[in-house]
Amino acid sequence: MAGQPKTPFYIVLVLVVVALVALAIKRWDVLAPQGNANKAGRIDPGELGQKAPLGKPGAETATVALGKAESTDNATPPVTTVKEYKFKPAERLPEIKGTSAYKPMENNTVRFALNVWAGWGPIILANNGFKPEKVWKTPDGEEFRVELVLIDDPGAMIGAYAAGQVHIGWGTLDMVPLFIDGMVDRTGKPKDSRVMPRIYQQIDWSNGGDGIVVREDVKTVADLRDKKLVLAQNSPSQYFALNMLVAGGVQPSEVNMIYTNTAFEAAAAFASQKDISGAVSWSPDIYNLAKAKGNRMLVNTQTANKLIADVWFARADFAKDHPGIIEGLVRGIFDAMEEMKKPEQKAACSKLMAAGYNIPADDAMAMFGDAHNTNWAENFQFFLNQNNPTNFERVWRQAYYLYRQIGTIQNSPMRFDQVMDFSVIQKLGNEEKYKSQKDEYQIQLAPKTVGEIRAESDEILTNTVVIHFFPNDWNLHKKITREVDGKSVEEPYDPNVDNVLEGVAKLIGQFGAARVVIEGHTDSSQRGQVPVELVKELSMNRANAVREALVQKFNIEPNRLMVDGLGWDRPADLKNPFDQAKNRRVEIKVYPAEKQ
Repeated sequence: MAGQPKTPFYIVLVLVVVALVALAIKRWDVLAPQGNANKAGRIDPGELGQKAPLGKPGAETATVALGKAESTDNATPPVTTVKEYKFKPAERLPEIKGTSAYKPMENNTVRFALNVWAGWGPIILANNGFKPEKVWKTPDGEEFRVELVLIDDPGAMIGAYAAGQVHIGWGTLDMVPLFIDGMVDRTGKPKDSRVMPRIYQQIDWSNGGDGIVVREDVKTVADLRDKKLVLAQNSPSQYFALNMLVAGGVQPSEVNMIYTNTAFEAAAAFASQKDISGAVSWSPDIYNLAKAKGNRMLVNTQTANKLIADVWFARADFAKDHPGIIEGLVRGIFDAMEEMKKPEQKAACSKLMAAGYNIPADDAMAMFGDAHNTNWAENFQFFLNQNNPTNFERVWRQAYYLYRQIGTIQNSPMRFDQVMDFSVIQKLGNEEKYKSQKDEYQIQLAPKTVGEIRAESDEILTNTVVIHFFPNDWNLHKKITREVDGKSVEEPYDPNVDNVLEGVAKLIGQFGAARVVIEGHTDSSQRGQVPVELVKELSMNRANAVREALVQKFNIEPNRLMVDGLGWDRPADLKNPFDQAKNRRVEIKVYPAEKQ
């Protein structure tokens, strides 16, 4: 028939269709999976050091859960592994260009911004209140004064700081990358080096001041999936929520986030709107909400007590011009922390806080439980110990990664060593007054069995990690020999194991007052061929290997870590119980130290 396509036409048509289908499949990542290609906004726990890639033959998974591991270790204390940074801060910090642009000090008075927070108690006590009346001295004897300027709104604070109206700013360390994003160009280069922050001292860890309150039907972090969670955006509340969700295996995109301007507004929304399943807020609101019928506390910073760190930072130009004042501030704050151990000094501080914050004295005294002030020894661990799983560098990198993945930070990140200045902390370590101090934030928990922990309270979250074990072996650093170009080459069976352990240590470190259970799981490929007891013994040995590595390298208290070997009893996915790659795993389960 005239006009009817010929055979070659159909051949070409088929080839075109096949090519288009192949292209679509490739783009859909079905036949050619792109292992490193994340969906926009998706957070990869592996980037936080919490999960290794799946799929290597012979891989076994271990599960870590917060609780007591095995029996009490009464023999020797854990080995403290301290590895100090060797660089000098002055070699890494950005060069300061131009004439100093901050407001000149009147009567040699430093303007130090702070917010309504218990952690500022030491400087309020050291200054005898907010007014610039007390005379401070630098190490060289130069006199200066301090005016404490209450600016509760972080946006207003950073505006005053950038304009040079205050010389010192406040923030949680996770907030500082948000501040910096407005100070740098797309490449991460400072627009004005004079305003870049220099962080010299950690003031505290939040110790119950932040938390997530939920409805009774939300038992674990994973239960927040597909539910509404209200919180203040670009705040410690958001950082807290992101960490809890990712650690619990939930993508932020899987939760319906409702944003408010402040944490207090988030609490009010949760109280008035029953369709909201959870709220991230601050004390005292979180505790008042948790007492209401139908609500419960899911997790707070009494349990996740090394996650939110409060710091102060100086303008770079001010710090360059007045190094003696910077050192004087650090010394004065540390000394006041020691003074506040005396009941009469703590009471005096509460009165000064009440006057400055314009709140009742009883409320000011009650605030002290919300924060743990960090002495010199704890600052040393935070700033200088590379092996500390919750140190400055790790918090900094994690904050940047999380905020960049959700699109809050747009510009290239600034390295931690271009902000962190530990020179004063390091100098004070040469003085007996400071170097004799001990880390006082080590939580001691009474020994409990795995059964007691599970029976006492619901887990907060489960974090699944993959460690590739050699078949029938539990050596984390097993080496094997392969033939490469006709030569025998020795290489690690799992080259990523140290990264996985660091991620686990970070998670456990953040939950410094929680119990952790490390569960070992195997696949069921040998079911019916080997004794069940042998499989459980293997999974227990692997969980124990993870525990011992965490204790030895990261100085984690061994009595906090319980282990359990479950063999093949609990498949990872009940809908697909024979997915052996998923079944070979380690799970980290986090439990509150006490029933909440």
